[in-house]
Amino acid sequence: MPAEQGPEPGQAPEAGDGGSGPLAGVRLADLWTWPNLFTFLRLLCIPLFLWLLFGRENRAAAAWLLGGLGATDWVDGWLARRFDQATELGALFDPTVDRLLFLVAVPAILIDGSIPLIVAVLALSREVLVAVAALALGAIGIAPFPVTWEGKTGTFLLMFAVPLFLGAESTLSYAPALIWLAWLFVVPGLGYSWYSALFQYLPAARAGLADRDAAASATS
Repeated sequence: MPAEQGPEPGQAPEAGDGGSGPLAGVRLADLWTWPNLFTFLRLLCIPLFLWLLFGRENRAAAAWLLGGLGATDWVDGWLARRFDQATELGALFDPTVDRLLFLVAVPAILIDGSIPLIVAVLALSREVLVAVAALALGAIGIAPFPVTWEGKTGTFLLMFAVPLFLGAESTLSYAPALIWLAWLFVVPGLGYSWYSALFQYLPAARAGLADRDAAASATS
């Protein structure tokens, strides 16, 4: 799930070898790193999650897998620091996979009927808003910027709340307790997520646009 480690739309990019933009100058060696390989394994778990949920109709296994993917979101960052393999590609790849996981898991669990509609709508609309903003700003040359503590915290809480809702509708013996935990995580998770989007990322995006316009005016 969304994980909000890594970049969000914001400030002007630096030029790289062979072009401009956040991926300019990416080398082939940047692809084959331990953190990127781990992120790729997490990406491969998305169809496995869908198969468990709809193919096997095993909510418990799907919930455990989804919870495990959320709980291991920190591993790729640790690998990057441990082996000194932090790359621009990895900084984009990890949050992209997190967001894709979130955008697949929440609708799937909504179709399954295991998550309240209001929770799914609030969580998905925020992710779509941020994703569209990132694409729009990137298209006009404004590069990503790091997420805030509130954004990371909101995503962390939601990454546990979503599988908890699914587990609460499973055959697990402790399923009745999971619904209480789900609400305990999801309420502050949505609060932090929307606060970061409206009061941190939106002003930062406006500042990035203002800086770009100012730079354009200075050179004209």
